Amino acid sequence: MRSPRSLQGRLLLSLGAVLLVIWVGAAWTTAVLLRHGIEDVFDSSLQETAQRLLPLAVLDIVGRENPDVGSQRLGAIRSHDELLTYVVRDNKGNVLLQSHAADVSVFAPYEGPGFGRTATHRLYSEEALQGTVRITMAEPLAHRAQVVRDVQMGLGLPILLIIPAAFAAVVLAVRRSMRPLRAFREQLETRSEKDLGPVASDDLPSEVAPLAVTLNALLERLRAAFEAERSLATNTAHELRTPLAGAIAQAQRIRKETTEPQTAQRGADIEATLKRLTARAERLMQLARAEGSRLRLERTSDLRAALRVVVDDLRRSVPQERVILRMPETPVMCDIDPDATGILCRNLIENALRYGSDSSPVEVTLDPDGLLTVSNDGPVVSPETLARLANRFERGGTLARGSGIGLSIVSTIADRMGSPLILKSPRPGTQSGFEASVKFATASESKSLHSAA
Repeated sequence: MRSPRSLQGRLLLSLGAVLLVIWVGAAWTTAVLLRHGIEDVFDSSLQETAQRLLPLAVLDIVGRENPDVGSQRLGAIRSHDELLTYVVRDNKGNVLLQSHAADVSVFAPYEGPGFGRTATHRLYSEEALQGTVRITMAEPLAHRAQVVRDVQMGLGLPILLIIPAAFAAVVLAVRRSMRPLRAFREQLETRSEKDLGPVASDDLPSEVAPLAVTLNALLERLRAAFEAERSLATNTAHELRTPLAGAIAQAQRIRKETTEPQTAQRGADIEATLKRLTARAERLMQLARAEGSRLRLERTSDLRAALRVVVDDLRRSVPQERVILRMPETPVMCDIDPDATGILCRNLIENALRYGSDSSPVEVTLDPDGLLTVSNDGPVVSPETLARLANRFERGGTLARGSGIGLSIVSTIADRMGSPLILKSPRPGTQSGFEASVKFATASESKSLHSAA
């Protein structure tokens, strides 16, 4: 039999086995000692009874008017079970006196004073008048065995009740003692891969506390390593802004100052390439912020405000009718950082503008319950490609220019909010297009979750 893998199971098995062995051993020892004690008590009673009856029997026999009268059987005063019987005999074995229920056949021949035993009875003999008067007491062995069984049953039945109660107490004690370990495990199970903060370990037993300290130290080293990577990506992207802007300005100056068409075209190509590099650096900064910045705030803000700022900014570079915005009349309050909300919305809308049909608008809808939906017309995306779109640098096989990390940024922020990015193609109710949706937890929903917890 394999031992349980859990510490709780091992403790229950070992403590239960030890407890069972102790109880069985104690019960067996008690039964043995009890049997010997009962035998001693019955032997003492048998001996005392014989010693008390013998003088009375001698007086009765000596005081008889006719000594030649044979055996006399005492009559019963009232009907009862006679457990102790006796016979009084002379030195020749003749029965002089016997109890009313005595069976002479069960009494063995006299072999001297003391205890004896037959197959069915325990005997005790005593003598008087220089051995001429002898009394033998007999007690059925079945009676003694029945008394021992009754006493043992009286002791055993409570033990049968105590053992399950003791097991239940052991289970409760072990489960109570293991509660801090279960809470520690639940903390690790429920936290996301983005949460590398220390795990609370104040209530852990001293034997397990060093493991928690080591784990927290490991999490701290991992967090520092990830922070260093994100800081490097952010700083690198930030430092590239100035030289890229200068390079773009130089390319634009070359285009204006040159009179050669080929040189002007090269300047335009350089400018377009530098602008794509600037956009890529901007996306890397957004990705680093999505992965490392604080997402939830102590205060709430209106999602409509962040969405309106993003849409108004995008409408400066595209025709206004290319983006259709639908929002509720009432505020949609949420505790998500407005900057993270803006990054998410901008990437969704820019992705729809870049890869969608130029002849159809991008529809941006915010529901009162916090559901943000961005949809556009265009070719249907296959399910295999749709499953990979949220991966980094995945562009879905389209010829449109893009960094391939826009939806990855959105997916990262959505996962940290606890609401996955849902992609559909074609759009619901149509035969073409693409739809992306993210559910924001509104202030009312957050209060309900906290109240339920």
